[in-house]
Amino acid sequence: MSARGTAGPATSRTYKTRPPAGGEGGRVTKNDETPRPATKIAVLLRDDLPAWQRLNATAFLVSGIAAACGELIGEPYEDADGTEYLPMFGQPVLVFEGGKDLLTAAHARAVDRGLGMAVFTSELFATGNDADNRAAVRAVPRAGLDLVGIAVHGPRNSVDKALKGARMHP
Repeated sequence: MSARGTAGPATSRTYKTRPPAGGEGGRVTKNDETPRPATKIAVLLRDDLPAWQRLNATAFLVSGIAAACGELIGEPYEDADGTEYLPMFGQPVLVFEGGKDLLTAAHARAVDRGLGMAVFTSELFATGNDADNRAAVRAVPRAGLDLVGIAVHGPRNSVDKALKGARMHP
């Protein structure tokens, strides 16, 4: 079942896609809604992970998107007292879940579509630094990666097709 079939009305509205229409920066609008980006950031996590692993993997995965796509970062925040905060993504990050086979298929579709992608394998839970993380991924051929999560960024339509069959994370 697709994410569209399992999500509530508000969530399913954010998952629907339409081709980019004219307008500023390739953003699309529907009626009087706020313009939305023509691209999408999505995380897909394996559904058998404990909560702490889902959170840890998500944090690492979206950092890869932020590092590679600096244009997605908005302006810094500031509260009414003038305390400054770091900027964040200027668009939503959608989080999905699915089984191991779905994750493997989504990874292959994302590669085939040329989407920007970060990967998190099960081995990364046992490493303690970035060099060891990269070495753990480098040691395994693409088809043998024990994926527990991926983050993808690209045109909304392409991301939706890559994650076909995933459901919104509860």
